[in-house]
Amino acid sequence: MRLVLALMMLPGLALADAFGTTNPEELTMNKVLEDIDAGRTSMTNCAAGYLMTKSGRHGAARKTFEACAGDGYPGAMTWMGYLDNNGFGGDYDPDAAAEWDRRAAEAGDSVGQFNYGLSLLRGYGVPQDEATGRALIDAAARTGLPIAQRLQSAGYDPEAVTPDADNWRYAPMN
Repeated sequence: MRLVLALMMLPGLALADAFGTTNPEELTMNKVLEDIDAGRTSMTNCAAGYLMTKSGRHGAARKTFEACAGDGYPGAMTWMGYLDNNGFGGDYDPDAAAEWDRRAAEAGDSVGQFNYGLSLLRGYGVPQDEATGRALIDAAARTGLPIAQRLQSAGYDPEAVTPDADNWRYAPMN
């Protein structure tokens, strides 16, 4: 009995009894993943995917961003592109990365416009189409996206925004 009372007094410990769970998890990665598994996406759950990927939990980030992208969050689509472009939590897949960025661009996301525009300029993951790529970068620049404005002012030279890129990676695919 003493042990049960002592455990009940510990702060932060979730205990289940006949009345339900006392002190359930909130604002934790476990809670976010529980919500995602239950099909509950939200702006905060989707934003948690950023912390997951930056902490190296790429599988959890992929699961979170996939659910959020499926529910129409354009920012999650650009993060899916990032994961696919780098092989985090799945295979390296430039075609899938470009597709996620295309979807985000079509949803009006300026980062998606920039990323997909840059892919089109390079022919990376998609057939090269410089005119459409420039138009998308221009659209992103009009929103005030600094990297898009920098690429415009550099005459659309990708080296201006990715000077340390592995150029072999960005060789045109057509």
